[in-house]
Amino acid sequence: MTEKENNQPRRFIAGAVCPRCGVMDRIVVSGDGVTRSCIDCGFSDERPGDTPAPLSTRVSRPAARRVETPADVVRLIDPNDKS
Repeated sequence: MTEKENNQPRRFIAGAVCPRCGVMDRIVVSGDGVTRSCIDCGFSDERPGDTPAPLSTRVSRPAARRVETPADVVRLIDPNDKS
């Protein structure tokens, strides 16, 4: 650990399972949230830098949001009316 990491408080993540050893509730995250590590096996990694672009779906496409269906007039008919 570097001197900078010693000054920042670490937080345990409830319910997190270590990807290497599989032990639950042993993952800590650095104070700045960049690195996570396991206190049992020593596993450590950093948060990925770039997030992948969201997949284009039928709902998320901009063209799908622009399409509007025209409104139709609705007439209510009384079944008891004999006229």
